Amino acid sequence: MQLKEFLTKSGEAILYAGEPDFDKLHLLANGVGDIWHSSFEQGYKNAFPELVYQTATFFWYINDFDDLDECVSWRVNPNAFAVRKSVWEVLGGFDYEYKNVQMQALDFGYNALCNSAAVPLYIKDLFIENSIKEINISQKDRYTFFVKNFKSRHAFYMLLRKGFWKPKELSAFFYAKNNFKMSNVKSFIEPRKLLDIERSPSVSYIIPTMMRQDFTLQLLDDLAGQTYPASQVIVIDATPENQRNEKGYQDKKYPFELILKWQETKGSCRARNEALELCTSDYIIFGDDDIRFKSDFIENHIKVLQTYKTFATNGLDVRADNQYQQLEDLDLKLEKLNTVRWRTGVSNTFSNANSCVKAEYVRKLIGNDVNFDGGYGEDSDFGFSLAKLGVTVLSNPFSPNLHLKPPTGGYRFWGNEARILGKKRKIQPWELGKPVKWIKPVPSPTVMYGIIKHFTPQQVIEYKYKHFFLYLFKGSKKGFLYRFFRLPYKNLQFKRSLFYARKLKELGTRHN
Repeated sequence: MQLKEFLTKSGEAILYAGEPDFDKLHLLANGVGDIWHSSFEQGYKNAFPELVYQTATFFWYINDFDDLDECVSWRVNPNAFAVRKSVWEVLGGFDYEYKNVQMQALDFGYNALCNSAAVPLYIKDLFIENSIKEINISQKDRYTFFVKNFKSRHAFYMLLRKGFWKPKELSAFFYAKNNFKMSNVKSFIEPRKLLDIERSPSVSYIIPTMMRQDFTLQLLDDLAGQTYPASQVIVIDATPENQRNEKGYQDKKYPFELILKWQETKGSCRARNEALELCTSDYIIFGDDDIRFKSDFIENHIKVLQTYKTFATNGLDVRADNQYQQLEDLDLKLEKLNTVRWRTGVSNTFSNANSCVKAEYVRKLIGNDVNFDGGYGEDSDFGFSLAKLGVTVLSNPFSPNLHLKPPTGGYRFWGNEARILGKKRKIQPWELGKPVKWIKPVPSPTVMYGIIKHFTPQQVIEYKYKHFFLYLFKGSKKGFLYRFFRLPYKNLQFKRSLFYARKLKELGTRHN
């Protein structure tokens, strides 16, 4: 691959193929991206759909987004793209073991995004190239991609779905299996040096809590010791009235405005939305009630956002061994992570336990979708929705938290009722007047709702196939026959989950 080179106004070398708009590249080089292309108009939008056989619906970027001028996309056109020279050298350029240059570029973009902490972006009209290319990837290259990037069962699964009785599929599968193997070591881009905070932006920190007042007070102490203090902290407390210590929040004076609201509605989504209505700051940090963090937590969230010039970060969530661990234990856990910790790049997750978003983008989404109350998946839905606005949600290793995960209290107290069947069961919000009786819906109906909300009907079908494939073959060999004969019941559970998910989708996204 012979690439041309030019220097930005800051002196950084950018490599490129095709004919880019250099004025745009000067500006882009100062932002979050590392790789830039305009491939949507050149035939590459949603190219290589076979990725669904590995990722099903567990990858935000399996589909390219519509109607955006800029967004995350790994589908690089090899004839029209630009990349930081330093990034190209660290990642080693294209992999020439693929026969097709289109597959080389797609592999490069995919690994840059998923494994190497680089940020590939689609930029509308960055390249003048308007000719539409036909994407023609051979079976051999397709299986080679799977073997080189994923565990062997994924290539085998694709063979089953594509048709093991087809000679070309079978031949390509064995060609890739016999000539290549998965590489577990991927080079990754080191994080940038964080810049000092500019313009002193204000920060609101929101905490939904329920029956965990001691943990919330402990968290308020961590917030009081921040090197860059929050302007306001908003606590939405759903603790039942007979279990409250209403004076607990008044015992100390804090260096921020503390707003306390006793929640009368139900659900963590509604709690966060009630808090968002009270936020007045430039940035909003979402936090759980059972976390601990060090004094530079907020400062580093803002530094990362400003250094990379993006609008949302997902902090490093480190799980504690027990609820009694302290910040010294967080230091030990971070030491064990070693260099693995220092991956920035695009996040494919979003955690309401530790994330920071510029307020204007929170306002665009209004808040959490309350259809997720009583279940799981609300934070992933919120982060995915930000990505669909064109926001690069960046992983932030500089703001870790210790997640204590106490066994009692919290909003899961309501959701845990979903495990109960029969007359003792308390109705969940997602049941919508159609109570669960003797068939427990699996997967969680709210998780299923998120899937059908964001992915295509064909991808939902592939998710179902993958769900049952993993159920059958991922468990112990001894239990295979038991799982096989239980398949009809599992299918009933899946259909029941889909029934509730579709009912939620009919309601549309709701915020109250």
